[in-house]
Amino acid sequence: MVPHETDIFSIAVTPNSVISGSGASTLRIHSTTTPDYPIAQSIDGAHKLGCHHVTTAKGGSGQVACSAGFGGEVNVWRRSEAGDWTLDTTLRPSDLIAGNKGGAPGTQEGAPAAAITKTDKTTDAWALALSKNEQYLAYTTHDGRVGVWDLQARAQLLVYSSHNRATSSFAMAVDLSQDGKYTAAGYQSGSVNVFNNDQSKLVYTLPGLAKPVRAVAFSPLGKRLAAGGDAGVISLYDMKHGEPVGNLTTPGSTTSSSAVWVMSLDFSASGEYLLAGYMDGKVRVWNVELGTCVATNGETEMSALWSVKWLPPKSERPGADTESFCAAGADRRLTFYREAGSNPII
Repeated sequence: MVPHETDIFSIAVTPNSVISGSGASTLRIHSTTTPDYPIAQSIDGAHKLGCHHVTTAKGGSGQVACSAGFGGEVNVWRRSEAGDWTLDTTLRPSDLIAGNKGGAPGTQEGAPAAAITKTDKTTDAWALALSKNEQYLAYTTHDGRVGVWDLQARAQLLVYSSHNRATSSFAMAVDLSQDGKYTAAGYQSGSVNVFNNDQSKLVYTLPGLAKPVRAVAFSPLGKRLAAGGDAGVISLYDMKHGEPVGNLTTPGSTTSSSAVWVMSLDFSASGEYLLAGYMDGKVRVWNVELGTCVATNGETEMSALWSVKWLPPKSERPGADTESFCAAGADRRLTFYREAGSNPII
């Protein structure tokens, strides 16, 4: 498999592909319908300064993807009937803050990625999450804001945490529940906030983590929220009452070491297992109910993992009746695993 030019910072999955974004300007789409996972499409110049986050709808149809670049912009991509991905809309930092509609590429309100110019960096977009129906995009900005954008109406729907810049904390991670009701954000301060989008308000500030939170993930039914980061612990919360229900800690780990930092989280389609990518290059599979690590994958001296994702179980890929997942990071390659085994597929 041809590696990216730089670290792969983020991956997203659809029923038949894996989309990867890196520090280079190109997005790659790998087909998961054949055993060798070939590159089906390369989108050159997708983000002039590189891409740090890519998202698709978990459990969705796989027709929409969103990516955030180091230039502060968010690009919305749509899959054509022919199967190719094309740019639909570019949202600039000013659009996300002011609620402008953005626009199609080539227009004044939606300039192509190559034309994006830097603005006040505190308004740059960072983390992204897409609702199951592919209509709502949750995003965070460097100044601590958390917003929800309506992709169909091309308008800002909600904005949370518009704090004074001097006191705000950077929201490093975000996720939407599949029904779109809740938005969860993990902050550099170690706090985790959950917002009710129907009521447009903060409903929970969750305890348990005192260091930066780099990943948050809702379970498929939205009953659990997982959060992890520099504390080296994955905290699980009940969403009915906003209470902690357990911690997942790597056996023999020392939380003072950056090796145990949790960089990425993803629930399996059934919600039974939680996939976690770590700074030490390991990817671990946790049984959520038992609170135990059931598999650890990765070479002894593997580079840091920035992103891990389960592949949809009902996709057209080979072995679709088994649990498979993909991991990516500093080694610039995608690694595919099947049935939580210790050996990669490719």
